[in-house]
Amino acid sequence: MTSLYKIIGIGEVLWDMLPNGKQLGGAPGNFTYMASMLGDEGIVASRVGDDSLGQETLAKMKSVGLSTGFIQIDSEHPTGTAVVQVDGDGQPKFTITPSVAWDFLEWTPAWSALSEQADVICFGTLAQRNLQARKTIQQFLGSARTSALRIFDVNLRQNFFSADLLKNSLHHAQIVKLNHEELPIVTQLLGFPFVNEEKTARQLLDAYGLQLICITRGGNGSFLIAPSASSSHKGFPVKVVDTVGAGDAFTACLAHHFLRGTDLDRINESANRFAAWVASQPGATPLRDEALLKEVLVT
Repeated sequence: MTSLYKIIGIGEVLWDMLPNGKQLGGAPGNFTYMASMLGDEGIVASRVGDDSLGQETLAKMKSVGLSTGFIQIDSEHPTGTAVVQVDGDGQPKFTITPSVAWDFLEWTPAWSALSEQADVICFGTLAQRNLQARKTIQQFLGSARTSALRIFDVNLRQNFFSADLLKNSLHHAQIVKLNHEELPIVTQLLGFPFVNEEKTARQLLDAYGLQLICITRGGNGSFLIAPSASSSHKGFPVKVVDTVGAGDAFTACLAHHFLRGTDLDRINESANRFAAWVASQPGATPLRDEALLKEVLVT
């Protein structure tokens, strides 16, 4: 029997306004939902408005088994939303509402205690677009145990990122996940030459003392690079419904296996299989598939 880990996703929780209706989204919520599906304790640390969408958020989280105990309620700012357009290949384009509740995350005694209990903390750039939320997230990361695994899921959105934000986040992280389109943008902002995926990733590994970089390639799989090893996977072909949440599923599976010392090839295969399944389902929080879970979990 494997240990139960406390997996925290901190940052934005929002409603994705999709062409076929709204779905609860935001990378931290998607990530923790998937971490819970894989058998660990996924906890979302975020903030919603004191409004009808905020109440729907709490109800939806409870309905899928996620704790609402670390969701702050904001009486001044609305619950976050994002208009999502999905192209013919199932790729989403997000237009994210500014000045919403999760832009104003507060450092509280409850969050301080949570940070000290975390085994994994996953964070990104979007939730740090506002200075208050950025300070809170960085305080959360800084207050965690040194043994806690900090995963920086880069997740570039619109213009909500900068060189300083990337550098600061990289200094906090042991694992970095980004996609093949984000890698050259990140390296240009950081002043590294983009040669190819592996050489560029190894420059980042060395410069920031990282344990692992994961480059996802959409439907073409992923590439994992550690200081002394690497692994490439071509992905699994599926009929894509939409890719919303597929990257978050990948990250959750990556964290699950990395905590348990799984080798890179097995991590890559499992995470690709899990992400492909999510891409074949509508929305970011599909119901459990027991047969799939047997294939992706640690045995």
